[in-house]
Amino acid sequence: MFVAKYRREVFNDQMLSRCEAIMRDVCQSFEAELHEFNGEGDHVHLLVHYPPKVALSKLVNSLKGVSSRFLRAEYTDRINRIGTGSVFWSPSYFAGSCGGAPLSIIKDYIDNQKRPS
Repeated sequence: MFVAKYRREVFNDQMLSRCEAIMRDVCQSFEAELHEFNGEGDHVHLLVHYPPKVALSKLVNSLKGVSSRFLRAEYTDRINRIGTGSVFWSPSYFAGSCGGAPLSIIKDYIDNQKRPS
């Protein structure tokens, strides 16, 4: 889970769709697979399967860095109006392993986010 800086309600449906496309491309470059993606106004959830040779911190840094650059360039007016400053994402993130949980439960949780319109 990645949270927008100051938990600002920055995302709408169009931005979430673009963010998903960007993050799919980043995952592909790491030979990882983005299984599920969804979000709400102030955060996104991802279900990613990545190979053991990939350091999670490097994947996360790339996901956040690349998406921040593209989203800030493509949605400048919206982001500036909401006021996240020069940083898009909060510096923290949550990552959890779901090796023991059925993937269907995790997918349902991500699918049931209250996606803004």
